[in-house]
Amino acid sequence: MAYRSTPRTEARRAEVRDRIVRAALDLIRYGGYRAASVAAVAEGAGVATGTVYRHFPSKAELFAEVFRVASQHEVDAVAEAMSGPGPAVDRVARGVETFARRALRGRRLAWALLAEPVDPAVEAERLVFRHAYADAFASALREGVAEGQLPAQDPEFTAIALVGAIGEAMTRATDFADEALVASLVRFCLRSITEETDVHHRAA
Repeated sequence: MAYRSTPRTEARRAEVRDRIVRAALDLIRYGGYRAASVAAVAEGAGVATGTVYRHFPSKAELFAEVFRVASQHEVDAVAEAMSGPGPAVDRVARGVETFARRALRGRRLAWALLAEPVDPAVEAERLVFRHAYADAFASALREGVAEGQLPAQDPEFTAIALVGAIGEAMTRATDFADEALVASLVRFCLRSITEETDVHHRAA
């Protein structure tokens, strides 16, 4: 008779898998991908090394899953910030500021998600989530253009450019104080989507 897993067995398996992912994420959050050896992940999750490999046949697959979990959390936060009421320009400003402040609060994780050299499997996920960020911004931009709040533009292209600029700023503009970086980034992004010359009040 073939073995059939029970709901309890599946729940246990899912719980162990989740512990492994969380242990890997904790290591990456403080030391990057290099800190997340399989042995260290197993220790953090309270399982044997072989158990890690039963759930994730390779480190690349584990890191790809960790990347998906961490990035989805960040995308959701940015999308939620832009989902509230208000003109499109204010919603975009909230999205940019949320992205920037969260990255500044978790600099090492932000580097891992945005720019750290990674396995091709993880890089593929990085591209997926760049598109997810862009989709969130494009939604607000489309509404702004349709309602006449923003000048005519290609929302998808603008959103892709915004995400690229934000990621570059958060990983390379290291000489700025946090508040100055956030304010400068918001101003830059607002200038990129509007014809306004005075947007300082929106970056406060």
